[in-house]
Amino acid sequence: MATTASEQAAGNRGVTGGRSGAYKWVALSNTTLAMTMATIDASIVIIAMPAIFRGINLNPLTPGNVTYLLWMIMGYLLVQSVLVVTLGRLGDMFGRVKIYNLGFVVFTGASIALSLDPMQGQAGALWLIVWRMVQAFGGAMLMANSAAILTDAFPPGQRGTALGINQIAGISGQFIGLLLGGVLAAWDWRSVFWINVPFGVFGTVWAYKSLKEIAHTRKARIDWAGNITFAAGAGLLLTAITFGIRPYGTSATGWGNPEVLAGLVGGVALLALFCLIETKVADPMFRLSLFRIRAFMSGNIASLLGAIARGGLQFMLVIWLAGIWLPLHGYDFTVTPLWAGIYMLPLTAGFLIAGPLSGRLSDKYGSRPFATAGLLVAACCFVGLMLLPINFSYWPFALLIFGNGVGSGLFASPNTAAIMSSVPPHHRGAASGMRSTFQNSGMSLSIGIFFSLLIAGLASTLPHTLTSGLTSQAVPLADASRIAHLPPVSTVFAAMLGYNPVQNLLAPTGLLHTLPAHNVALLTGRQFFPHLISGPFHHGLMIVFTAAAVMSLAGAAVSWLRGKPSPEEEDAATVMDAVETAPAE
Repeated sequence: MATTASEQAAGNRGVTGGRSGAYKWVALSNTTLAMTMATIDASIVIIAMPAIFRGINLNPLTPGNVTYLLWMIMGYLLVQSVLVVTLGRLGDMFGRVKIYNLGFVVFTGASIALSLDPMQGQAGALWLIVWRMVQAFGGAMLMANSAAILTDAFPPGQRGTALGINQIAGISGQFIGLLLGGVLAAWDWRSVFWINVPFGVFGTVWAYKSLKEIAHTRKARIDWAGNITFAAGAGLLLTAITFGIRPYGTSATGWGNPEVLAGLVGGVALLALFCLIETKVADPMFRLSLFRIRAFMSGNIASLLGAIARGGLQFMLVIWLAGIWLPLHGYDFTVTPLWAGIYMLPLTAGFLIAGPLSGRLSDKYGSRPFATAGLLVAACCFVGLMLLPINFSYWPFALLIFGNGVGSGLFASPNTAAIMSSVPPHHRGAASGMRSTFQNSGMSLSIGIFFSLLIAGLASTLPHTLTSGLTSQAVPLADASRIAHLPPVSTVFAAMLGYNPVQNLLAPTGLLHTLPAHNVALLTGRQFFPHLISGPFHHGLMIVFTAAAVMSLAGAAVSWLRGKPSPEEEDAATVMDAVETAPAE
């Protein structure tokens, strides 16, 4: 069975037109700008958070305000994770370039609104959170369709290189955002959002003038039931994971909170209902039969596991550097987030070097060996980080994070190319969205899992250490014990965001005004907190990096099990395309 003659001719004209001349390079450069811009904004606020909250006169570390802090970090990732599949499917139906171009407009408009926040306090925080979500909606339009646009524009022998450049630019944007946020926040917190505007305007005009629809769109009914159950299920699940980080009652985390448990169960149930709906409707939001294609299924599972491992690395390194290593080496807490981004540059360099190279090599030799080797390299580097002392020598540390970046770069490009090349052309938007969902969900899961593991590790060892340290500096035992048994989440966030953690803990008690001056100087100095927390943090770090190494090894195993595509699997996309587009008899 085959497509109609008119459809085949249109498809051939589109593919030929898209893959000739300079168009494919225009598509690559424009989508790479979009991916970099969208992923930079996923992390740029992390380092800039103290300046942003100072700008709206809100302390994010007080118990009532921690929720605003969490949603500033997690809201962007959550919206992207939930919406990319739907927006990719809409691209298949109405035109990938149309949805992509609209994404530029929404993203740029939201950036302007963020920079113009007219409110203060909690109202100002809500303004930022809501417009960050709108910004993420625009970013999801860009992310859901950029890989599909590139797959349409490039022939199979060049897709690995093109997708490698695009994906590594996107992944490295997460780390560039850390550095850029620190630099811009030191000048003006609003510039963290203004920086997007000129690039957004330029990208919008360029995209509208230069990009064109290549793929043959397929009009279909919108699968409202599937879209709603997927968005509700994924949103409920990821929201529950976000609130699992918060303390609940006397527990350091919220995993025993009935509302969190209900969210986890309800999210899984709704996603199961989504899977059932997709097998029943004529025009599903996502065709689950794509998971029968081994390269598609294995690539997405490996991507999820790799994203979980990589997301944990990013946050743990910031806490390690900003909360312990940099103060021990003479840096004031207020500048440690910026310098943490600078000292993490080898990680970004590894991405930038390995990604395009592995993409080009995978075009010639296949995706499987490079994707698998990348996750194995990352696992080895996690083990290497576990062997470092807390107060390490920088160059072994730099070499290990560079190796981790190389490993992630080796994996990302071939894996993305294998996923996108394995599906029928008219499903590439939805497939790209599902790939982004697995990747973004992995990042969200990583934050929830690894923060919880770190906090659990700290909760088992920090109270005794903190009580001893505080009482040694004349803090009354009752006050020291009460402070030491506070949930460690605020201490962790304080270390990550450039606040002096001990000063943050003691300020509400008034003790800083009653203790002897030399004791106050020691308590709030650069050495006290790093020496105090080194042991408990190292204990938590071992748990986190062990989990990350295990995730990387599991991802490598899944990647290897994708095998070499059989002739039948290589033709799966063509067969599915022919069956699904055949004229009704």
